[in-house]
Amino acid sequence: MKHATKKRIARTMFALALAALPLAGAAMAASPLEPVKTDNPRDTMRTFMESMNDYRQGLEKRDDRLMGRIDRAVRCFDLEEGFFLEHQEKARENAVLLKEVIDRVIVIDYDKIPEGPEGPGDKLLRWRLKGTEITIALQESGERAGEYLFTRETAARAKEFYEKVKHLPYLEGSGRGALYRGTWFEETVPAWMKGRFVFLQIWQWAGLFLAIFLGLLVKFMVRLGVDLVNRISARSKRVWFMKTAKAFSGPTSLLAATLFWYISYRLLGFDGGVQTFLRIVLQVLLAGALLWLIYRLMGVFSDYLADVASRTPSTVDDKLVPIATRALRIFIVVFGALVAVQNMGLNVMSVLAGLGIGGLAFALAGKDMVANFFGSLMILFNGPFQVGDWIIVGSAEGTVEEIGFRTTKIRTFYNSVITIPNGELVIKEVDNMGRREYRRVMATIGVTYGTPPDLLREFIDGIKKIIAENPHSKKDAIYVVFNGYGDSSLDILIYYFLKVPDWMTELEQKENVYMHIFRLAAQMGVDFAFPTRTVHIEKASGENGTGGVRAGEDTIVRAGD
Repeated sequence: MKHATKKRIARTMFALALAALPLAGAAMAASPLEPVKTDNPRDTMRTFMESMNDYRQGLEKRDDRLMGRIDRAVRCFDLEEGFFLEHQEKARENAVLLKEVIDRVIVIDYDKIPEGPEGPGDKLLRWRLKGTEITIALQESGERAGEYLFTRETAARAKEFYEKVKHLPYLEGSGRGALYRGTWFEETVPAWMKGRFVFLQIWQWAGLFLAIFLGLLVKFMVRLGVDLVNRISARSKRVWFMKTAKAFSGPTSLLAATLFWYISYRLLGFDGGVQTFLRIVLQVLLAGALLWLIYRLMGVFSDYLADVASRTPSTVDDKLVPIATRALRIFIVVFGALVAVQNMGLNVMSVLAGLGIGGLAFALAGKDMVANFFGSLMILFNGPFQVGDWIIVGSAEGTVEEIGFRTTKIRTFYNSVITIPNGELVIKEVDNMGRREYRRVMATIGVTYGTPPDLLREFIDGIKKIIAENPHSKKDAIYVVFNGYGDSSLDILIYYFLKVPDWMTELEQKENVYMHIFRLAAQMGVDFAFPTRTVHIEKASGENGTGGVRAGEDTIVRAGD
């Protein structure tokens, strides 16, 4: 009796354990963090097929959880990184198409799919489904290195495979596809337009040319709309609104046309190499339009920063804004180019890593560029000069016109432009004439020897008064003195300082002082001297024409000698 009871209890517990197994399996399957098994071709195929079968059931039962299993199937693909938001959706479509193909050509026997290499030391690089070109390959690099995934070519050709087998029925014992439905165009176009001509069906060629024409029409219409906004903004006299609207004029029309072509590309359902080619073209166009728009908006932003910097008392920001905006523009162009290259299927990180091979040569070749870069930083933060200063650097002299990222441009006084690398400016002596608080003026004027001493004294005092009354002169450093006897003049030294902001103001004030001195001399009857030479010729005397010579009888005065 006890033995029978024990047997009944054991049978009951066994039955309960069997009943609990599906529940445990369901609980495990329901885990949102369940890993995708792609350790070998068998695991990859099993994961893909089971996930797609669950997806089909989810469509029939309208179960969102089961329909979400398609994302596990997509994880079995080697996907290239794309820029468009349709990338994941396209991968799902390829997964559905691939399931439709497999269920029409073969019933999967997982025992015949290898789990690893046949012998020790071998390496299973790829496996192909019998009688097809559907391939699973080992990933040898990247984030998913070591996993076995359906190749990119397999995913890209899923539509092509489907077109070849869609007339075949589902095989007995298969999952009966994934309830694929073609696009509206594929369902409605007449049969004669489904014939293929040079890679595409006839209706796809017609749709492609129509899409190109309509896209250009969209581009034209958007351009007209943006031009209308530009005219309205010009009337409003709002400068920044006008500049922003103008920045949108070119890129917006291209962006609108590209988005229209992208929608058309999705509706026309291209596949294979044509799909890849058109996707790359659209990605390049979209990246180019966005890059163009951002670059032009950066120009508006740069003008705004320059306007703000011009209203501040500090001059550091005046120099910082051009360098910063130029560096930001370079970054935008480089970043946009890298994104475009990445969207074309190239691994940018591997390309950049490959540059490390020639890193030493690159560093040697770019040492001057690095020196100029740090030179620009030194000019920026130390501030030996700024735009508009009059400087002397070696044999170069002129006004600083631009402080760039690599060089500084100086406009000479004979209107040429000298470009000096910033690396050289740091190590050279820079004489900043524009930083002078006071600008020295030194001149010598000569009056004639016939000027009386008292008149000379009065004239000198008059010059001092003229300089002292000038609003820009330094009052405690005015020197006007009788400085010596010249060859043909009494020399007066004029020495004083002017406090002026720039060279043009200095010239104006010097002219002002000299004109007052000139008027003073005219009023006082003081004559300015000029170089002269007196020649004394003695005439012969006596009856025979001979005799002594006497000086001073004839005097010839010649000027300019």
